[in-house]
Amino acid sequence: MSEPAVAEHPLQPLLNDSVIVLRAPTQVWSAASGDLGSAPIHGVYHGDIRHLREAVLTCDGEQPEWISVSADGPSRVVFGGLLRALDDYWPDPKVRVLRERIVADGAVGETLTIVSHVPHTVRTALRLRLVPEFAPLQEVKAGTPTPRAWDATGAVGVQAPFSVTSGERSFTVSAPGADLTVDDDTVILDWDMQVAPGKSTSVSWSIALDDPTLVVQGAPRSSSGLTPLDSGSHDPRIARWQDVALGDLDALRLVLPDRPDDEFYAAGAPWFFTLFGRDSLWAARLALPVDTGMAASTLRVLARLQGDRVDVAMAQQPGKIPHELRSAPLALPGEQVLLPPLYYGTVDATLLWICLLADAFDAGMPRDEVVALLPALRAALSWTTEYGDGSGHGFIDYIDETGHGLANQGWKDSGDSIQWRDGSLARGPIALCEVQGYAFEAAMRGAGVLDALGEEGGEALRSWATALRERFRSSFWVETPEGRYPAVALDADQRPVDTLTSNIGHLVGTGILDADEEAHVAALLLAPSMSSGFGIRTMSADASGYWPLSYHGGSVWAHDTAIAAHGMSRAGLHDEALQVVQGLLAAAEGFGFRMPELHSGDPSGETRTPAPYPAACRPQAWSAAAAVACAQAVRAAGAALPANGR
Repeated sequence: MSEPAVAEHPLQPLLNDSVIVLRAPTQVWSAASGDLGSAPIHGVYHGDIRHLREAVLTCDGEQPEWISVSADGPSRVVFGGLLRALDDYWPDPKVRVLRERIVADGAVGETLTIVSHVPHTVRTALRLRLVPEFAPLQEVKAGTPTPRAWDATGAVGVQAPFSVTSGERSFTVSAPGADLTVDDDTVILDWDMQVAPGKSTSVSWSIALDDPTLVVQGAPRSSSGLTPLDSGSHDPRIARWQDVALGDLDALRLVLPDRPDDEFYAAGAPWFFTLFGRDSLWAARLALPVDTGMAASTLRVLARLQGDRVDVAMAQQPGKIPHELRSAPLALPGEQVLLPPLYYGTVDATLLWICLLADAFDAGMPRDEVVALLPALRAALSWTTEYGDGSGHGFIDYIDETGHGLANQGWKDSGDSIQWRDGSLARGPIALCEVQGYAFEAAMRGAGVLDALGEEGGEALRSWATALRERFRSSFWVETPEGRYPAVALDADQRPVDTLTSNIGHLVGTGILDADEEAHVAALLLAPSMSSGFGIRTMSADASGYWPLSYHGGSVWAHDTAIAAHGMSRAGLHDEALQVVQGLLAAAEGFGFRMPELHSGDPSGETRTPAPYPAACRPQAWSAAAAVACAQAVRAAGAALPANGR
C-alpha cells in the first residue's frame, strides 16, 4: 500500500472516522474495513510505540468489499465484507468474509472466516500484508513518524511463530497454517482456503507485543462488571450511554508494575495511555457513584508519586501531585514542549486529590485506608497553603519556569486557552478561577477529614479558605457587555482576564460562591452564547477568540459540561442541571454513545448532530465518566426526563 500524501507541514492525525479497539495499554486503529495503513493514525500500538503501521487483507489479490462494522464492547469488533468475485450469477451476495479482531493487554488476534452459500466448493487465497514500524507515539502525533530498523527471527517453516524485534521492543507473530514471506520492510502471510457448499472455513493470526520499558501495564484482574447507576429516568439514552461508557472505562484500567493491586484510569486513546493526575482523578471522581474502589486506588497510586522536594526541571514541589508519567521524555516539537518522564506541571491535581479523598471517604472508603493516606493529605494541604501561591498574591497560580514545559497548567492546557475578550493572550503567572474554587473546597473538605479522624489543623484550614473566598469575591468578578461573572483568571498583574468561559461552571458546588452567585453563573452557562444545545462551550460565542472548532476556545468538552451539571446538582440547582444533561445526551446520541474528548461548539439549531472535533481522543476516561455524573444529576433531581428526552 502506498503511503498517504505528505503535507507540506506535518499535521496531527485525524481520528474521527477511524475504528478503535483497545485494552490499555494496547490499541488498534483501522479503517472500517479493518485494514491498517490508509490513514496516519492507523496501526497497532502498545504503550507509547506503534509496532505495526499496516495490516492489509486481500483475497485473490483483491480487497473485499466491506459492508459492516459491529463492535462488541471496546475490545472486540467484527468487520463484514463480500467476496463477489467468488459468487455465482445470481444477484444476491453469497460469499462473505468476516474479520473478528480482539485486543487484550499486549495482544491482538484476528480470526478470518469465509462463509459460502454457493452450490460448489470455493477455492481462494487470503493474504495479509504486515508492515512493522516501531515509531514513538509522539512522532505519530506530530505527523512525523520515522520507522525504526527491525529484524525477524524464527521466520522459517509454515506454522512456526516468529519474532520481530527493534531495540528493546518486539512482537511475536503466530499464524497457524500460513506460508510466510519476509522482505526488507514487510511480512506477508498467505493461506490457501477451501470452503464447501453451505460451509465456512476460518484461519487466524495473532501478535504478542512486548516493551520492557513500559512504566504502566494492563490491570491484571478481570473486569469488575460495573453496574450502571439507576437514574430513575424513562429516557433510555442515559442507560445506553452508561453501558458504553462503563465498558470504555473498564478497557482503560491500568496499574503500575510495582503495585498491580492499585488501578487507575488511563486518560484516553490514542495519546494518553498512562497515568495523568488531573484526568485520572476527575474520571474516578465522576464515576464514584458506581466504583468507590477505583477512587481509593487512584488516590494511593498518586500519593506514592507525590512530590517531596523542589525540582524546577520536573515542576516538582513538596506535597504536589504529579501531572503525568511516561517511560521517556515527551517531546512535542511543534509546541516547543519537552517534558521529563515524571512531570508535575499541574496547578490543580493536588487540590483535586484532596477533594476526591473527601468524596471517597463520604462514599464509604474504609477508615483505615483513609488513615493510611493521612501523611499524603497533610502534605497536599501544606502544598495548597504554602507552595500553591507562587507569586505571593493570595491565589493558587502557575507559571512554567523551564521555558519548555506546559505554558498553561490547568485543564485547558493549550497555549492559547487563556484569552482576553479581544482575543489577546494573558501573561503569566496565571491564577485560574476554577482552581480557587478547588482550593476552597479542598481546604474545607480536607479540614472535615482531619476532624473526622480526630486530627488537628481543621480550624486553620477553614480560616485560610474563608480568607481565599473573600479575596476571590473582591478580585475575580468582572462586568462586560455579557454581564457580571467571574473572570477566567487573573494575569501577571493581577488583572481579571475578562472572557466568559466554561471555567466558571467548575465553581458551582465548591462553596466559593454563595447561593445567588451560583444561580447567576448557572443562568449564564445556559444562555445562548455558552450553551450550544450539545453542552457548554469552553468560550462564549460572543468573545473575539471564539471558534467552534477551537480546542479550548469554543468547543464543547463532555467532562467540562458534566462537571458543571455535577456542581449545579450539589448546589441544589436541579432544573439547571437537567438542562445541561439534556444537551450532553443529545451529543452522546449523535456519537453513538461513545463520547469523544470534545466536539464542535456549533449550535444545535443549525445541526441535528454535533460536528466532531476531528483530532479528539476517544474513548477518553473523563468523557466516559461524564455519563455517570449525568445519571447522578438526573437521579438527584428526582424528576424523570421525558421518554423522548425532549
